[in-house]
Amino acid sequence: MSRTAEDIDRLIAVPREHEHLEFKEAKQQFDTTRLLRYCVALANEGGGLLVLGVSDRPPRKVVGTQAFADPGSIKARIVEALRIRVEIEEITHPDGRVLVFNVPSRPAGTALSHEGAYLMRAGEDLVPMTEDLLRRIFDEGRPDFLLRPALSNAAADDLVRLLDTQSLFELIKLPYPATRDGVLGRFEREQLIIRRKAGWDITNLGALLFAKDLREFDGLQRKAPRVIVYRGTNKLETVRDQAGTKGYAVGFEGLIAFINSQLPANEVVGQALRADLRMYPELAIRELVANALIHQDIEDFGSFIMIEIYSDRIEIANPGKPLIPPDRFIDEYKSRNERLSDLMRRFGICEEKSSGIDKVVALAEAWQLPAPDFRVGERHTSIVLFAHKEFEEMDRKERVRACYQHSCLRYVSNQKMTNQSLRERFKLPEGKAEAVSRIISDAVDEGLVKLDDPENRSKRYAKYVPYWA
Repeated sequence: MSRTAEDIDRLIAVPREHEHLEFKEAKQQFDTTRLLRYCVALANEGGGLLVLGVSDRPPRKVVGTQAFADPGSIKARIVEALRIRVEIEEITHPDGRVLVFNVPSRPAGTALSHEGAYLMRAGEDLVPMTEDLLRRIFDEGRPDFLLRPALSNAAADDLVRLLDTQSLFELIKLPYPATRDGVLGRFEREQLIIRRKAGWDITNLGALLFAKDLREFDGLQRKAPRVIVYRGTNKLETVRDQAGTKGYAVGFEGLIAFINSQLPANEVVGQALRADLRMYPELAIRELVANALIHQDIEDFGSFIMIEIYSDRIEIANPGKPLIPPDRFIDEYKSRNERLSDLMRRFGICEEKSSGIDKVVALAEAWQLPAPDFRVGERHTSIVLFAHKEFEEMDRKERVRACYQHSCLRYVSNQKMTNQSLRERFKLPEGKAEAVSRIISDAVDEGLVKLDDPENRSKRYAKYVPYWA
């Protein structure tokens, strides 16, 4: 059944675009190459709608489009270029003509490309698909990597020798079974082991979480986190370099304790007592390490999770580029490794979906630390947590980043950023209101935040939200 003008109004009302929906104004025309690229990206992410003749940004409205006056011709061009059949609907709306391109999902095991580029969407941009996503597509039909065997045809005695079976029951808060069959039955239900005719397979999931020593499993030893401590603010002198050996679930508390023991500390004197206070909140370290474990490209064996400690910052990096833009880490969530992340959440190691980074940003504010920096390299993603800086020591970039993250944190808490709330974030007196207004103005100029009510021209009482709100 063809869409109606009312259907278009319902589409326009969605809170924001997503991987299956894209709006473009295209009042006069829309480049054919650009159209083909969007069709490729939508198909690669499971199919969706490209709607022409609607304004890109909220509040959206129909503006009408004159692009592709002959839908049949462009439909044939898409089939010729991409070998997929895209249905095109031409809707007459009271406010103008609308074109809806219904893009189907790519065939299983196949990633679409145009002019050699395998594309996906990242926010409003089209970017090359990440290596791990392409690998996952080409591997469709094969078992999930986490369910493939790390060790095949093991005897029951081998399972107990290689895996820390006690820890599973401690983590899920159940008594340890009285029989070996009870222990193995639970591990089997969690898909940590798989029963075979000749014995048992220990899955990659089981080894990564519960291995007593990852070096016992070929290929998985490089999946262990590595902690490097440097003297000073650069890599010139290494104080300590240590790689873990235990699985993520059984080794997590020890890993966090070791990291905390290596962090710089400040001596605090209060009520005649002296105490060492670490530069970073332990809860933030826990969240960032857990985040690196569950969001890594788990099939990239050329690199590993790395925690680097400097005198003025800690950098936590994991293999793989993120599946969502870094500036949406606070409000969005998309995991590569759902089986792994679901178990880690059940074990209490990481937060519910999309709440861990919120907590890290909130802790940075509470501890008066500079805003964390989310960085994307060629093959990895890293999050940098900085030691305390006074407001006067922060540069413009650091202040604007803190402003944007503060607006995000307020928005996901159903609040709006104001001059006062940002002053409180920086612990500044009211006399610094003008300096804070300049920071907000810079963030607006960079397109990171916007006025909640554009009609309100009072800077003092204005409220702001993230650009995507």
